[in-house]
Amino acid sequence: MDEVEVVVAHSERATLRVGDVFLKVDTDQARIDAEVEAMSRVPVPTPRVLWRKPPVLAIAAVRGTTLGRLGGPSTGSPAGWAAAGAAIRKLHDAPLPPWRGRAGRSIVALAAELDDECESLVSNGVLPADLVTRNRRVAEAALRPWTPAFTHGDLQVAHVFVDGDEVTGIIDWSEAGQGDALYDLATFTLGHEEHLGDVTAGYGIDLDIDVIHAWWSLRSLLAVRWLSEHGFDPFAPGCEVDVLRSRM
Repeated sequence: MDEVEVVVAHSERATLRVGDVFLKVDTDQARIDAEVEAMSRVPVPTPRVLWRKPPVLAIAAVRGTTLGRLGGPSTGSPAGWAAAGAAIRKLHDAPLPPWRGRAGRSIVALAAELDDECESLVSNGVLPADLVTRNRRVAEAALRPWTPAFTHGDLQVAHVFVDGDEVTGIIDWSEAGQGDALYDLATFTLGHEEHLGDVTAGYGIDLDIDVIHAWWSLRSLLAVRWLSEHGFDPFAPGCEVDVLRSRM
């Protein structure tokens, strides 16, 4: 009998694995609906939907392994990272969905959220003021007009599976929608700066690397407190706080 593996769990949602089936439990039906709709539209490999019974979505496991994980070593080859870059470009070039995703948040709202979070991080002694101030300055480059693309919205390296130099599946589409393409690329390479060149080579066009760096800072500043409050450790080696320190 297959054991139940808790892949991730917090107060908002949980993902369980039973054999070759993943069960995603989410009380926000809109997120599940967006995930299924996004997977039906994108021109890249995605998991097969087995069944839906709110609040549970069952999907099949995809072949291959991830290229690595945040806070851990890269397990993929440069060719694998480049293949992922090519797949991300294919996604970004796809016809736009009719809704905005997490990567498409308002610049004004994002700047206000960032300022509030930076103040909280310093006033509550979570991070040193100089670290926050420097990264807030770096993050400014991300707060600019952008051309909408079909974005994944939570394109962590652990969400992209490869077999050799073939992308076999991209998972977890609940944050997908119209958004800033460089947000996806920054999320994917967060904590793995050594592979940014491989990814951009596979992506196939010149990219504004300063904006990718800015999204690393912005995403990390916004994530530290949430992660700490939901049972994750942003201070672990190679994770968000180390990403912030790398910008000093």
